[in-house]
Amino acid sequence: MNKLLIANRGEIAVRIIRACKEMNIKTVAVYSTADKDSLHTRLADEAICIGEAPSQKSYLNIKNIIEAANITGSDSIHPGFGFLSENSKFAKICEESNIKFIGPKAEVIDILGNKSHAKELMKKCGIPVIPGSDGSVESLEKAKKISKKIGYPVMIKASSGGGGKGIRVVYNEEELEKNYILVKQEAKISFNDDEIYIEKYIENPRHVEIQILADEFGNVIHLGERDCTIQRNHQKIIEETPSMAIDEKIRSKMGETAIKVAKAANYTSLGTVEFLIDKNKKFYFMEMNTRIQVEHPITELRTNIDLVKEQIKIAANERLKISQKDVSFQNYVIECRINAEDPYKNFRPCPR
Repeated sequence: MNKLLIANRGEIAVRIIRACKEMNIKTVAVYSTADKDSLHTRLADEAICIGEAPSQKSYLNIKNIIEAANITGSDSIHPGFGFLSENSKFAKICEESNIKFIGPKAEVIDILGNKSHAKELMKKCGIPVIPGSDGSVESLEKAKKISKKIGYPVMIKASSGGGGKGIRVVYNEEELEKNYILVKQEAKISFNDDEIYIEKYIENPRHVEIQILADEFGNVIHLGERDCTIQRNHQKIIEETPSMAIDEKIRSKMGETAIKVAKAANYTSLGTVEFLIDKNKKFYFMEMNTRIQVEHPITELRTNIDLVKEQIKIAANERLKISQKDVSFQNYVIECRINAEDPYKNFRPCPR
């Protein structure tokens, strides 16, 4: 791997550039017309414009990004997080263009990107999942039948959802009727996919995720947990490691289960397995994110392992040099995200 194009901007682009500099890999920054003078364009070895300011015309424009990689002679692409990071079509086009996609294979992104399909796979492998529909729910009548069977409250969720979008909690059939179409519409607008599924709503849960690394040779390790229970509108606000909600026995069991999840999906690269823990300390598979996450630095500070470098090494077909017994945990680390909102306008997002 000689030259890496970063199909992203901002903080994560700068983070990837830093890792590449330390690995002696040349970097190419892409930018929209609005981001021409951004920090990532100045830190990279090269920078190339990929379109106008709207992300559909730049950071989500697959054709322009692939052309940029070809023009600059880039042999690999790191998608960062957001934008095209979990887009299986993009991963497939990279492969067809003989450009290494820094992440899992397209077919694995497909399996895990659709949350209802991922749950079906995990159930078959004996991994505990939250009770709910077997796959997608195509009609309101089917939604009513499933909700009655598992018992209210339930969650209506977009199968291709993420970032807190496409989720509604309903406490009775009347609310189900009102929200079923709304979730489908939001899913279509946000993800271009109106498929939804239903699962039991676990009240007062803990949201705990496990970081994993998996190479192309069948080696899979976990790097401990991050507790991201404190959220606003299903968006993570406070993230901490270690979690104060679990003991060593549960921590070990969750780590083993996360490895089992990765192996069930034939997963390679860095990834995050997300679990919900109920009041009885039982945990359930929720989803697997197939990308680097915003909160990855707290795992790095706790384990002293550079996740971006490991991600790049795996993509370069290197074996993991770290075994599970080599992973040691120290320190307590916390990350806080700032939500800029305007309280005078019903707490709408506000950048000022």
